[in-house]
Amino acid sequence: MNILYLCPNFPPNYRAFPLRLREAGATVSGIGWEASERLPAELRGALADYCCVPDMGNYDHVLRAAGWLLSRTGRFDRIVSQEEHWLDLEAALRLDFNVQGLKSADIRRLRHKSLMKDAFNRAGVRSAQGELASDAEASRRFARRVGYPLIAKPDKGVGAHATFKLTSDAELADFYARKDPAVPYLLEEFLEGFIQSFDGLTGRDGEIVFCTGHQFETDIMTAVNKDMHLHYWSFRKLPPELEEQGRRAIAAFGLKERFFHLEFIRGPQGRLTAMEINARPPGGLTTDMFNYANDIDVYREYANVAVLGRFDACWERAWHVSYISRKESRRYRHSHEEVLRRHGDRIVAHTPIDSVFRRAIGDYAYLARAKSMDELKPVAEFIQQLEA
Repeated sequence: MNILYLCPNFPPNYRAFPLRLREAGATVSGIGWEASERLPAELRGALADYCCVPDMGNYDHVLRAAGWLLSRTGRFDRIVSQEEHWLDLEAALRLDFNVQGLKSADIRRLRHKSLMKDAFNRAGVRSAQGELASDAEASRRFARRVGYPLIAKPDKGVGAHATFKLTSDAELADFYARKDPAVPYLLEEFLEGFIQSFDGLTGRDGEIVFCTGHQFETDIMTAVNKDMHLHYWSFRKLPPELEEQGRRAIAAFGLKERFFHLEFIRGPQGRLTAMEINARPPGGLTTDMFNYANDIDVYREYANVAVLGRFDACWERAWHVSYISRKESRRYRHSHEEVLRRHGDRIVAHTPIDSVFRRAIGDYAYLARAKSMDELKPVAEFIQQLEA
């Protein structure tokens, strides 16, 4: 099997994907902005060939690089990246090289939040009321219908970048005065509650071969807009309604051989409302959380699914795993060394976070695991305790 992998060097923990694909027997070629000599030796050794394209946003350059690689390795069977940013590029290359997988029409409904709602509706999964921000008067009528606050977010995008909470007609008018007219925005009702996610991997026929879920103490929008640290953790037992609605939604989107990240709001009365879906792994270190929570290697299992058509590992969510981050803009009571002395028996990994992601998920992150959240919550409180 020949696989073209886009940007195999980023983010650092995702380097394991091309490594495991090679170990599973695939011939893996890469295209990325890094010069070949700057790739880690282990990654260079796993790639049959590599082409540096400094401007990955220039499709003609990427297309020519892919054609050059094809002439050397043969027809591509898969084109992958695992990154939201490259979904459109993946799809365009698949179309040009006649490779199976999501095409541009599929990507539209997976990246445009307004179109996601149609699939949620078909699946019988409640989603937030929303409409595209066409003009100020139409948006005021929408606000009168659903009530303030409203959430304004780019219709196409990921995370909480350029997302705003609007609480009045005056703030709505200010939003229209400031927003880039070239960027379509979606306005949604604001929903009280906390985020729960349904995450996993589908097999070749779209069946879910692995799934788990997470609960967020702080939502990403708050972390970005207030420059807060982040804490979320994995479930050992999935809430039944989360799994049931998550499975229905994944079936409606028809994802095959793909990771997924589906976000819900759990309201004060316990009702779930779908927010959005991402057809890639959940960000940051969450794939590593999969591994620590289940004692598996999900990078290897993805390779098994892609190359061999099977998910081999047994998994049972044996552990809760917490992601606990810090921001350099905050002053913490306990030093890194104190954290490791006090809770080193619970901490399974810790690492700096790339600056591209720091506003959303922090500058430095710890992964901690235990059998119960009663054991894990004091770890997060200790790590994130601020100076008085």
